[in-house]
Amino acid sequence: MTVSLLNNGASANAPATGGSITGNSASATSDMFTKLLVAQIKNQDPLSPSDPAQFVQQLTQLSQTESLQNLSSLTSANASVLQSMQVLALGAQVGSDVMAETGTLTTDGSTKVHAQTTLSATSSSTRVVLTGIDGAKHNVNLGVAAAGTVPFTIDPTALGLPAGTYTMTVETSTKENPPVDLQGRLNSVRLSSAGSVVLNIGNIGEVAPTAITAFNGKSTASATQSSL
Repeated sequence: MTVSLLNNGASANAPATGGSITGNSASATSDMFTKLLVAQIKNQDPLSPSDPAQFVQQLTQLSQTESLQNLSSLTSANASVLQSMQVLALGAQVGSDVMAETGTLTTDGSTKVHAQTTLSATSSSTRVVLTGIDGAKHNVNLGVAAAGTVPFTIDPTALGLPAGTYTMTVETSTKENPPVDLQGRLNSVRLSSAGSVVLNIGNIGEVAPTAITAFNGKSTASATQSSL
C-alpha cells in the first residue's frame, strides 16, 4: 500500500488551512514536508515498499520549494530596500523645480507655468487646449512648431483662467497627440498605504516617480509656489 503525501496518516500531521497548505516560513514548510514524508514511509506496505526514487523526488521538491521561498523573501527584502533608497533620494530633491509628464494643470489663477511638448514631426498649426471642469476651452497658440522639444508658457491672467484644475491636450496639423511636461515645485515625497511612492508637485498634484522627466534644481521662484 503506497500512501500519498496528502492522504491517510499524513493528513493528521498537516495543518488545517481550509484546503491549502501554506507555511508561515521556510522552516515551517520544511517541517511540514518532513512530517508528511515520515508518515508516508511509516504507512507504506512492507511487502511492496515504495520506489526509493519517489522519496528522492519528494526531497528534491522540498528543496526546490525552500529555494523558491528564500528567493521570494530575498526579492521582497531587496524591493523594500530599493523603495526606501528611492524615497530618500527623492526627498533630497524636495524644494526643487522638476518637469513631469501630465495631462492636467492645477493653477492658482495668476502664476505663470512653464511647460513643453515634444513633436515627432513639424506641425504647421499647433495649439495647447486647456479644458476646465465647466467644459470651457482656453487655447495657447504655438503656431508653426518644428519637430523636437517645443517650450511654451501658460499665463493664467492672459488666458483668463480662474483658479482650478484643467485637462490639457496638444492639437497639431499632423494629428499626433504629443505629451506635455509641466514645471512645478516638488513639495513632498510620501509612501501610500499600498506602499508605492507618491510625489506632490506644484501645478500638477500627486504623481508617481515615473512621471518625472527632469530635475531643474532649486530656484527663488520655486520657493514662492504654493502646494496645489
